[in-house]
Amino acid sequence: MCGSELHSLPEGVQRVSRVLQDTGHPHSPRMLDDACRTAQQAADALGISVGQIAKSIIFRRKSDGVAVLVITSGDKRVDEKKVDALIGKTGRADAEFVKARTGFTIGGVSPVGHATKPVVLIDRELFRFDEIWAAAGHPHAVFQLKPQDLETLTGAPVADVV
Repeated sequence: MCGSELHSLPEGVQRVSRVLQDTGHPHSPRMLDDACRTAQQAADALGISVGQIAKSIIFRRKSDGVAVLVITSGDKRVDEKKVDALIGKTGRADAEFVKARTGFTIGGVSPVGHATKPVVLIDRELFRFDEIWAAAGHPHAVFQLKPQDLETLTGAPVADVV
């Protein structure tokens, strides 16, 4: 993607696209016809298994109000007790908190390009797959990657959080 193509994208997708370009990631964001606010909707739109969707879940760390991003497989549920054991007590993040801290709306939270750098954990369950897809800053946008790319792009550790 370049020039005018990039500027016609929603602002959040532009941020994600710049990060991907700057890091030499081989895949640009892809805009889908329909919104994919859930892992199942994204999997259906892409014709892949729901487990191949890298869903981004935002929590709020209670001690300092920092955003905590847990990236997990779309077919798994985050175990908050496991997350708390790794980074301190967390709580749910409402839509206003998510938008303020990440710059993205729920349903389009990308693993990269956040307005404020979050604490990030990558669930090991994503490594069951050779190819995964993540939100790219908008409910209609996704990008392709390998699970290992998440480590490179975010600098985050891989953990057992489901």
